[in-house]
Amino acid sequence: MTLLAGILYVSLLATYLLPSRATSISDIQGSSFLSPYNGQLVTDVTGVVAAKVSSTNHLFYIASTFARSQDKYGFWFVGEPSDDLRVSNGLRVYSANLARSVSVGELVRVDGKVTEYRNPYRPNDLYLTELEPIRLQTVSTGNTVVPVVLGEGRRVPPTTALSAFDNGADGWLSVPSNRTLVENTNATLQPDKYGLDFWESLEGQLVTVKSPVAIGFPDRFGSFWVHGNWPVSGKNSRGGLTLAFDSNHVPYSHSETILIGHPLDNSRNPRPYMGVTLSDITGVVTYQFGFYYILPLTAASVTSAPDAVASPAIIASSTNPCEVTIGDYNVENMAPRSRHIPRIADHIANYLNSPDIVFVQEIQDDSGSSDNGVVSANKTLGALTKAIAKASGGVQYEFVNVPPLNNMDGGKPGSNIRVAYLWRPEKVSLVPGYLTGNATQPTEVIHEKDGKLALSMHLTFVHENSLNPGRVDPMSPAWEETRKPLAAAWQATTGERFYTVNVHFSSKRDTDVNASIILAGDMNEFVQTRSVFHPLSHLLADIHQVSGAVPPEERYTYVYDQHTQEIDQMFVSDAVARRGAAVEHVHVNTWARSVGERASDHDPSVAKVRVCGGGGEQGLAGESSGMWIFFSLPVMMFGADA
Repeated sequence: MTLLAGILYVSLLATYLLPSRATSISDIQGSSFLSPYNGQLVTDVTGVVAAKVSSTNHLFYIASTFARSQDKYGFWFVGEPSDDLRVSNGLRVYSANLARSVSVGELVRVDGKVTEYRNPYRPNDLYLTELEPIRLQTVSTGNTVVPVVLGEGRRVPPTTALSAFDNGADGWLSVPSNRTLVENTNATLQPDKYGLDFWESLEGQLVTVKSPVAIGFPDRFGSFWVHGNWPVSGKNSRGGLTLAFDSNHVPYSHSETILIGHPLDNSRNPRPYMGVTLSDITGVVTYQFGFYYILPLTAASVTSAPDAVASPAIIASSTNPCEVTIGDYNVENMAPRSRHIPRIADHIANYLNSPDIVFVQEIQDDSGSSDNGVVSANKTLGALTKAIAKASGGVQYEFVNVPPLNNMDGGKPGSNIRVAYLWRPEKVSLVPGYLTGNATQPTEVIHEKDGKLALSMHLTFVHENSLNPGRVDPMSPAWEETRKPLAAAWQATTGERFYTVNVHFSSKRDTDVNASIILAGDMNEFVQTRSVFHPLSHLLADIHQVSGAVPPEERYTYVYDQHTQEIDQMFVSDAVARRGAAVEHVHVNTWARSVGERASDHDPSVAKVRVCGGGGEQGLAGESSGMWIFFSLPVMMFGADA
């Protein structure tokens, strides 16, 4: 040690005025989330260097301008293993200079200060235990660290809750939920019961995942989620993990999954998709940007991959006027010149089999994302219906929407995305003779003198005017910066009317107990979040509960993080449920081989329902005939576009 270094070392000891002692890595990590030595100086911390970043690696995982580029500064070393599975024997040493002076396989002895690092701009992240070195000494070279093989012996990730605080009825989806509670409490880890505890118990250790299976697409940094060769929850036929309920009717948390980050040797990760199997991955467990990661020593390779082609739906339109097929598709920011229009059209025509009515979301205005005050979407919808006619060999759709006020419905500035309906006029049509609503006029369901349901608006100086179509309470704060539901009155070829509206359930519940109601659209929320869907629970049933044909693991329309998930849903009233229904999700996008191959980030769905007892087939005794109510709901109040 040089004189200057010696003076600095003594100065640091005096500055902290904390006792120092020979300490093992296991002692520093402890059996809780936070180190019992946090803020203290420790000496003679000994371990073998298991991993470090390649000197040529300049790829930073930057979640914000102020994020620490954690893959550049430091190394990980591993000490003697503990018999206590709650205690990790790996630790990160945070130092740019010292990291350059050590090599993998060196047994080193380090003096330094134990810290718990969390990005100050990410206050809800967990802490990462680190050692800020003051002095480092190499004891020997050529040593080997044997990785912990996950999924074997006692090192099997749990498939239960993320933490002990996920104790609400909806598990990790319960409200409120705050993962920082685990560190505020700093309870003893229970790695056999909770996912966060399991991965925390391995923090800093070298681990191996055998035959990992990718759950979805890589993120913009190339990181991707996997599960290993161990028990998993909600596994679908593709190899992804679907958000569903466990045997106790609690939502799966998929705590058994892990993110694979950028390889430490600066090799390039493959770009897998759902169901791709990879070669074994060995790397260190760390925490960054809100998740536990494994940073691989080197990139894995693809060993097998599923077919990327999805099958068309079986459900198809019929000539029976009482049977209606309904398509639902978030077409992801569609403008008149969008390149994905032909693929969306092909999906509607040849994978959904040209449904009688199609609910579409994220229709942009005629100028796309140009913020120029244009709000009409007739060119966009015209381009889509023209493309469907070409893809289907001649099926003609008409369309309807109500333009929003400029930049008042959220989404990309200037794009004015909205919901819309497409329909086949030989099967259904709008009831004629009514005014078209505008962006601010509210419409609601009322009884006409003959007892039939109708749509009307209520204004200060106008008693009642029927709107067809019209928006549902568009000025309500509940719809601020989001797409407004669209209500319309329709008639079948038999002349029977049906309605596409949103209803104030608490006041309209007894309006017509035999009303045929179908609610469909991009809810941008999981049905497993029962606290959100509770207002519907006594009024409508998930169409899957009626059909029963799609296993819970196959109910998904979207892939995000470690979950395949159904955020595009359909619900039906008792009248529809009694007649039966069918539904399919067509995985044309979630099964794509890359993000670029998708036509949309959502899968489309198609359903068939019976809305009356005519057409040669009788409905149940006592049911009213031809009173249909549909909802087309946009992304609601639960976050950004999805």
